[in-house]
Amino acid sequence: MEKPEKGSLLIAEPSIIGDLSFNRAVILLADHNQLGSVGFILNKKLDFNLKDLIEGTDSDLPIFNGGPVEQDNLYFIHKSPELIPNSVEISEGIFWGGDFSTVLELINTQRITSRDIKFFLGYSGWEENQLVSELKSQAWLVSENTLKNNIISKSSSEFWKEKMLELGGEYLIWSNAPENPSYN
Repeated sequence: MEKPEKGSLLIAEPSIIGDLSFNRAVILLADHNQLGSVGFILNKKLDFNLKDLIEGTDSDLPIFNGGPVEQDNLYFIHKSPELIPNSVEISEGIFWGGDFSTVLELINTQRITSRDIKFFLGYSGWEENQLVSELKSQAWLVSENTLKNNIISKSSSEFWKEKMLELGGEYLIWSNAPENPSYN
């Protein structure tokens, strides 16, 4: 797949080593249109949980770094639109946002778990034509989301490595390279 679209994945090319935000990132595109793009980094877990950020819950649900934009805001994707009003479908059973007070109630009563919802501080954003330009400069690979809505429970820091192995060919060598090449 070469053209980005809502629901597809952006996989950081090995060439963006040194970029603190996007090195080894796998991003779910939540929106992509002529005005720009929005996505969430799926594989960069932070060192705190939901209870560390939100009063009224003792949930240990992890928080992920969604990207460098608006890192003081909490975002979420989920696969429970029947339970969470005002959700917006990204694609294939993956939804973005919705009524947060309902989400807290569902979490506190354990009606949704980490298999159903994923939280992010910040998001990744691109202005009009910015992502297209970055694709032309080979900063990103575009891939179909073959995991569909099961991607929500995918939290492995090894996700980027797994994608490199899937791509094969010239990417195989990168799958075993250290995150910081100076450690080699």
